[in-house]
Amino acid sequence: MFWEKKLAQWVDDVKMKTNLPARLVLWNGQQLDFGSFAAPQVTLKVNSASALPLLLEPSLDNLGEAYVKGKIDIEGKLSDIINIGYSLARSTVTSASKLARVRRYFNHTKSSDKKAIQYHYDVSNEFYKLWLDENMVYSCAYFENGNEDLGTAQLKKIDHILRKIQVQPGQRLLDIGCGWGALVLRAASKFGARCVGVTLSQNQFDLATERVKAAGLADRIEIRLQDYRDVDGQFDRITSVGMFEHVGRKNLPTYFGKIRDLLVDDGIAMNHGITSTDYESGETALGGGEFIDRYVFPDGELPHISLALESMQRGGLEAVDVESLRRHYKHTLDLWSENFEARAQEAKKLVDDEKFRIWRVYLAGCAYAFEHDDVSLYQVVCRKAGRSAQTLPWSRRYMYDQPL
Repeated sequence: MFWEKKLAQWVDDVKMKTNLPARLVLWNGQQLDFGSFAAPQVTLKVNSASALPLLLEPSLDNLGEAYVKGKIDIEGKLSDIINIGYSLARSTVTSASKLARVRRYFNHTKSSDKKAIQYHYDVSNEFYKLWLDENMVYSCAYFENGNEDLGTAQLKKIDHILRKIQVQPGQRLLDIGCGWGALVLRAASKFGARCVGVTLSQNQFDLATERVKAAGLADRIEIRLQDYRDVDGQFDRITSVGMFEHVGRKNLPTYFGKIRDLLVDDGIAMNHGITSTDYESGETALGGGEFIDRYVFPDGELPHISLALESMQRGGLEAVDVESLRRHYKHTLDLWSENFEARAQEAKKLVDDEKFRIWRVYLAGCAYAFEHDDVSLYQVVCRKAGRSAQTLPWSRRYMYDQPL
């Protein structure tokens, strides 16, 4: 009786605040509506009483936990489900709440970073193949016109990066966090670069190595299972795509300092990464950051772009070009989520139910976060600080002279 009263009061409170097109169905058949809609768009089915404490404090973390643990099931269009989830979270989590923009720090040792990377990326190569493009590029695509298919947009992203850093034939390129090798394969085959790609993921290392051999590029590309902190040598060009989110905010000056040390004096580097839109570098609001840390990206930390640029300068690098791709990542995530939904039955055969649920809400939830400016993404081209201004291009035309 106690829980029934609390639940009814909570639903009434939500209805008064937001009037949502959603229905709550309890394990005993009782139904409670969050709004005055004849046909709710979303139905939350509560499978056991253990879900109730999570529902009564509906942060994104609690709602996500209830779903991935099978304590609730949700029916409806995925985009509607995500909208309802955010609305429920906003009805409870205030701007003054500790869940609004938590700022946490993690110890990023080599062993802990390797463990975190392998947790996320070593699900299975077959799992990622289901919903990524044919080249398995797991980062924001670049939609020059907005109507490209995913595979085309991913190649355009790689070309956009390589043109930004002005790769020339024969130059030595380092790709930090090389994934399954798409960028180094393109840099070697199309631009004539000699490449080193490093990753901490065993699965990525194995498949990237196979792909390099299959492409006949083993003489121009070396894939290493290696921490970026252990890389030695000098490189003309350095790229880091979707990796610095794992570095840790406190470690960013050291990270950028390492890039500086690896660059030749006239070298060019580019960092492509997700950023917080909170000026104090707080993580995703409404409990979303806690959910991602617990179930998706352990120990991930997002800096605000201002902190990233400051850290870059502290590391001895000068930022010479900054571009936001927030809209592009929202569209990329929409396409990934659509692919995931379309191949859901195949995905369920590759991972357990909890992992399936995690990825389903993660991809769609991230698309919402990018759409609503909860997070962003920037590409920053940089070089060693203190160099002559005469060596900089007069305009950005060099990035676009050749058709993408």
